[in-house]
Amino acid sequence: MSPTEAPEKPAVVEFRSTSKWYGQVIGVNNLSLRIGPGVTGLLGPNGAGKSTLLQLATGQLRPSQGEVRVLGVRPWSNAGLNRYIGLCPEQDAMFEWMTGRGFLRACGSLAGLGRKAARQAADRVLEQVKMTAAADRPVRGYSKGMRQRTKLAQALIHDPQVLFLDEPLTGTDPVARHELMELVAGLAKQGRTILVSSHVLYEVQTLTSQIVLMNRGRLVAFGDVRQIRDLIDAHPHRIVLKGPDRRALAAKLVRWDDVEGVELPRDERSIVVETRAPDRFYQRLPQLAREADAPIEEIYSDDDNLESVFKYLVNP
Repeated sequence: MSPTEAPEKPAVVEFRSTSKWYGQVIGVNNLSLRIGPGVTGLLGPNGAGKSTLLQLATGQLRPSQGEVRVLGVRPWSNAGLNRYIGLCPEQDAMFEWMTGRGFLRACGSLAGLGRKAARQAADRVLEQVKMTAAADRPVRGYSKGMRQRTKLAQALIHDPQVLFLDEPLTGTDPVARHELMELVAGLAKQGRTILVSSHVLYEVQTLTSQIVLMNRGRLVAFGDVRQIRDLIDAHPHRIVLKGPDRRALAAKLVRWDDVEGVELPRDERSIVVETRAPDRFYQRLPQLAREADAPIEEIYSDDDNLESVFKYLVNP
C-alpha cells in the first residue's frame, strides 16, 4: 500500500480528483480520498487545506474541479443532505443572548425537528456533552470549553449519520477533553462516520490510528499510522530499550549489522537504537533479552506515533 492509497472500505465520504481554488490560491489540489465508517483524523499544518476539505464535504463550498460525494450524493446545493450530516465548526457562531438550551432547541428546529422533538433532542444532547447543569445560563457567560461542548451538541441535535468536527477540543480542559473524546469514540462504535480535524497530534492518536495527512492542499498520506510509518524507508526506525546495564546492552547491539547507531540519552537506563530493518531487529531481541549480562526490561518505538509520521512526511 502506498502512503496515499486508501484501504478498501465502504465510502461514506468521497473526493474524486477534487480541487478548490480561490483566484491564484489553491485550497485543495487534485485530492482523491475515500472515507468509511469510524473515526478518521484529519491532520496538517496551517494552510494545509483541512478547513477547505470540510467545507467542501458539508456543501459550504463548491469544488472548482472534480467531485465530492457524501452518502452517495453531492453536498453542494443539496439542503436535504443536512438532515444526515453534522458539523462542529472551529469558529463560534452562537446567539450570545440565548441560553444553551434555547440555542440547541433553535438548532433542532432549523434541522427540521418539530417543537416537541427539538425539546427532547436538546435535553438528550445536553446530557451527552454534560452541559445540563449550565443549560439555562446565557451562552455569553460560557467558558471556551463550555462553548466547545455546546457546538458539539448542536452538531448532534438531529442525530446525524456523518459528523465533521473541526478542532472540537480547542480550549477544553483535560477533563472535558477526555469526556468529549469518549463521546466521539462511543458515536463511532454506533456505526457513524466521523472526520476530526485537529493540529494536536496526541488527541487524534487517542481517538484513532486512521489518519488523513494533508500539506499545501495535497493528500500526503492516508491509512493506519503504523502502516504509513513502515513505508518511510528513507528514515531509520528509532527503538528505545531499557535495562539495568545499558552499556553492556549497547556493546552487544553496536556489533549487529542491522543497527546503524546507538545513543545513550540522559535516562541512565535507556538506549536508543537506529535500524532500517526493524522486523529483523525485533526477531533477534528475544535471544538477547535472555542473556544474563544484557537483560532488557522494556522495548518501545517512538516512531509509531503521529508526531513522528507528521514530521517525516510534512517537513522538507
